[in-house]
Amino acid sequence: MKKSGQRTGAQALVEGLAKAGADVVFGYPGGNVLDIFDAVRESGMRFVLGRHEQGCVHMADGYARSLGRPGVVLVTSGPGLTNTITGLGCANMDGVPIVLVCGQVPLDQIGTDAFQEADTVGLTRAVSKHNFLVKSADEIPETMAQAFYIATHGKPGPVVIDVPRDCQRALTAAKHPERVCLRAYHPEVYATPREVGRLAKLLNEAKRPVIYAGGGVIAADAAGDVTALAHKAQIPVATTMMGIGSIDERDPLALGMSGMYGAPAANIALSEADVILALGVRFNDRTTGFSPGMSRRAKIVHVDCDASSINKNVTVHLGIVADVKDLLATVDSRIRPAEHSVWAARLAAERAADEARNPRPCAAVLPTDVIVATDVGEHQLWAVRNVPHVYPRHFLSSGGMGAMGFGIPAAIGAAIARPGHPVVALVGDGGAQMTGEELAVAVEHNLAVVFVVFVNRSLGLVRRMQDEEFGGRRFATDLVSPDFVRLARAYGMKGVRAKGVESLPSALARSLKSKSPTLVEVIL
Repeated sequence: MKKSGQRTGAQALVEGLAKAGADVVFGYPGGNVLDIFDAVRESGMRFVLGRHEQGCVHMADGYARSLGRPGVVLVTSGPGLTNTITGLGCANMDGVPIVLVCGQVPLDQIGTDAFQEADTVGLTRAVSKHNFLVKSADEIPETMAQAFYIATHGKPGPVVIDVPRDCQRALTAAKHPERVCLRAYHPEVYATPREVGRLAKLLNEAKRPVIYAGGGVIAADAAGDVTALAHKAQIPVATTMMGIGSIDERDPLALGMSGMYGAPAANIALSEADVILALGVRFNDRTTGFSPGMSRRAKIVHVDCDASSINKNVTVHLGIVADVKDLLATVDSRIRPAEHSVWAARLAAERAADEARNPRPCAAVLPTDVIVATDVGEHQLWAVRNVPHVYPRHFLSSGGMGAMGFGIPAAIGAAIARPGHPVVALVGDGGAQMTGEELAVAVEHNLAVVFVVFVNRSLGLVRRMQDEEFGGRRFATDLVSPDFVRLARAYGMKGVRAKGVESLPSALARSLKSKSPTLVEVIL
């Protein structure tokens, strides 16, 4: 018999979701998590049933990236959990806040190879920011609060909560904490006055400065601060792929994405700068080219909330462990207005020459507020250069993990997060066949997403690498692809065919006017 204030562990868990502000749950049911599913049903919370657990996590990822709030995933034990690993790894590499709850066999069956048992803690340790194994219903309220705190404070990331079924069913009167205090986790970091002074001095004395903006700028909601600093001191801005949206790319100071497949102006700026202000970046190999001597002529200032990233891949002149937005607000009063006219003109000329060589036909038909989710491959790199990037959180792509299958479910998650915004998914026929089953979700929820599938019946980027690095010896890169127009119609959505990229702008323009999901197959 329930006493006053008691409810099941499952009900306490769903209360924790609500207290954290979660209003949408993505997931897939199974026996060891049905008590929580029943509590979600009772709560009236919106539930989105994916068609595969990987797709569920990518949906939550797209939701979180586009909205700036944690995505929530609910799956069962065993294969339900193992199917989420790729999605968790993707979110972990790119710093995306997700809280994943999975069912588990009862406590006394853990370690017995029970049906659909899996070592959730061990399996997710390498692909999550933190994970929990709940051992009693009384732990659930505090665990839920801690999970959301960890996922969103410091560098964001996915947190996993493993909940045995007997803990879901047990009664508890434990209350949800009003605030979270973790003895071993202190994510609040601030620059010292000395660091702020050194940074200001470097920027004020620089002749060829450049801001190098990464995903940390987006996570910190600091795009406006970056743009303000750039305008005040006339500093050009190059971005990483995760940093796209840190500055409106129509801005004369915007150089585009740097690194492998990046814009020439951005790469020239980083190679010739005398001061690089790196904000929320990882200096990964796609930018540095595996070279620890990147930009030897420059004094590099690296600002990141994660202390482990400082001097990890590139030795820097000044490392500052701080929140990017806080740091920019603090240093602003010490930065003098400046003009670097010769430097700016040089880079502007490179940008203009690149734009003349590479016109962007699709930019004219895409609205400036479009949210674009890409899969991984040549189309992803094409999208970086050919889609207008105006606002933060409007370009969603799997960066660090490079996970094929990301595009379709991420676009669905973004459409659920931002109703009324135009959403376009750009995917290849390889990635589309990895998570294409999630098209059913777009139909089920009548999401006005335009899914563009580029069909060359091959794994295009890998094939090109074989051509360039292996003397054209192609192997395992040819695909048998379906008729995507007929496939779309089989799911109950509109299907349109465009012959070649030159036909894409008109097909996009027509499809964006639709109030229901549409698939555009582009034959290459």
